[in-house]
Amino acid sequence: MIMAQIQQEDRVNLGAKKFSMWIFIFTSFMFFAALTSGFIVYSGQKGHALDVKMPTTFIFSTIVILLSSVTLYMASTAAKKLEWEKQKFLLWVTFALGIVFLVLQIQAWYILTYKMGVYFVGPNASRTFIYVFTGMHLLHILAGLAVVLNAIKGTYGSVTQVKNLYKMEMTSIFWHFLDIIWIYLYVFLLLNQN
Repeated sequence: MIMAQIQQEDRVNLGAKKFSMWIFIFTSFMFFAALTSGFIVYSGQKGHALDVKMPTTFIFSTIVILLSSVTLYMASTAAKKLEWEKQKFLLWVTFALGIVFLVLQIQAWYILTYKMGVYFVGPNASRTFIYVFTGMHLLHILAGLAVVLNAIKGTYGSVTQVKNLYKMEMTSIFWHFLDIIWIYLYVFLLLNQN
């Protein structure tokens, strides 16, 4: 009876936290929509296009973040089946892929700056938006990596299944959102590269 009451309290308390996550995701989406709208208004008024071909590193980072969403989905499935070791392993793979994504994005900045001559500050301020878009997304990726680490931490302790599933759900919501935002930004940049 006491255990059932604790689980019921967990569900109620965790529901409020989930709502907060959705609010954060909505505001983040609006933030990225505002950034892309700002680019459209600025480039339309000034007549400045990006006039740069996106580095192929962005393609690799897109593949990596898509793979990380697949491994996170598999980790969530393992959690539902009480396959703790599989869940833990797949969460670590997701975390590693997140780090690879981060490194690839920094490499893309290096290519843009030192090989293509696209600087954060320059005569074509439209190009600054490439760094702003990707930089803001990288800040979100760092937060996402912290969320994944929190889910991993839960697999090493004695966490109730309700809390384990909750952590997995919150991690999935946030990480898949990051995936969708990256695809949105990458397609936006591709459409505006010339």
